[in-house]
Amino acid sequence: MKKLRSLITWMSNSPLHIKILLAIFIGLSVVIISVGAGTPPPDQQPIGFNHKAMVSKGVSCLYCHSGAMRSETAGIPSEQKCMGCHKSIARDKPEVAKLIGYWNHQEAIPWIRVNTLPRFVHYSHQVHVAGAGLNCENCHGDVGQMSVDKPVVQMNMGWCLDCHKKQSNAQQLNSCETCHK
Repeated sequence: MKKLRSLITWMSNSPLHIKILLAIFIGLSVVIISVGAGTPPPDQQPIGFNHKAMVSKGVSCLYCHSGAMRSETAGIPSEQKCMGCHKSIARDKPEVAKLIGYWNHQEAIPWIRVNTLPRFVHYSHQVHVAGAGLNCENCHGDVGQMSVDKPVVQMNMGWCLDCHKKQSNAQQLNSCETCHK
């Protein structure tokens, strides 16, 4: 309590510019902490899914995430899609056993989102993948070489605009309404 009183006394006697700088510092700290807190560590997934193992077997991103070609979201494959192969493949593996458990209990796997965008951003996988011909790796990194999926870039406005500026229709893509509907 004594330290708090000392801080309050110090602040009341400090010049205005010190108070403003302190307020900015505290505000930025809160923003940085809250942005980082929005995405839990990817190794806390309910099933340890190894993208590298799937790609080494010839499974492409679009086989499991087929929504990327035809909708706004790439989508997470359903348990039914996974079980299409794992009814007979690698059933003895611990992580596949977890999948089978969800399947048998008719429960959705509670995946934790790895990459997030703010709600006010409109993003369509279809526009980027099918329309612009971008590969998944452009935004998600070489997930096919990851045993644990993790964000590789900070998906923010500056990062998106850097890519938009390189496109042949950059003028159109740099309009606010492109991403903020």
